[in-house]
Amino acid sequence: MPTLDRHENVFVLDLGDGENRFHPDWITAAGAALDEVEKAEGPRALVTTATGKFWSNGLDLEWLFANADHYQDYVVSVHQLFARMLSLPVMTVAALQGHTFAAGAMLSLAHDFRVMRADRGYWCLPEADIDIPFTSGMSALIRARLTPQTAHEAMTTARRYGGVDAAAASIVDRAVPEAEVRATAVALAESLSGKAGNTLGTIKSRLYTEVLTTLRDTTNPMG
Repeated sequence: MPTLDRHENVFVLDLGDGENRFHPDWITAAGAALDEVEKAEGPRALVTTATGKFWSNGLDLEWLFANADHYQDYVVSVHQLFARMLSLPVMTVAALQGHTFAAGAMLSLAHDFRVMRADRGYWCLPEADIDIPFTSGMSALIRARLTPQTAHEAMTTARRYGGVDAAAASIVDRAVPEAEVRATAVALAESLSGKAGNTLGTIKSRLYTEVLTTLRDTTNPMG
């Protein structure tokens, strides 16, 4: 389950040490952590990382298939997590130490910056291969955070990007050795911690107005 720690001005949200799939309880715990970050005062920033082979493998398909009658509510909760991270009134950095797939990759895009391990691990949107179409909200998020060429390739070919290739495609901002991922992310977050506050939140909300409106649509979340 996600856990939150703080190192001076930087909150560190650890998503867990497994596949870190979006189980409803996991989503609730992540939301509670964001509540704590948002209600804090003064300079602050957020780094989201994980421990182990995965940063996040995305939707909890096993839970979803067993609870198909809750599909729409589940999608709404995932969209709400994306929207919350995208508009959070602090600077956010995803420290991608492991595989980052599907909805996990989308959550990474909801952060302001991404630092990825250069030597191993993949960033991937596999939906074309696993026969699960992107919702309108997911598509809007991806298109807003990637160049048109990269969004098209990533969404239609399910390409697996290593760290160096992800940096070249501007999916991530930096690709560094494994041992430097978290430290690089924390240093970047610390340097931006003075931006936190209502003004930053307003800037983000207006920058991504259309995306947030789509993600927050609870009546027709599938689009």
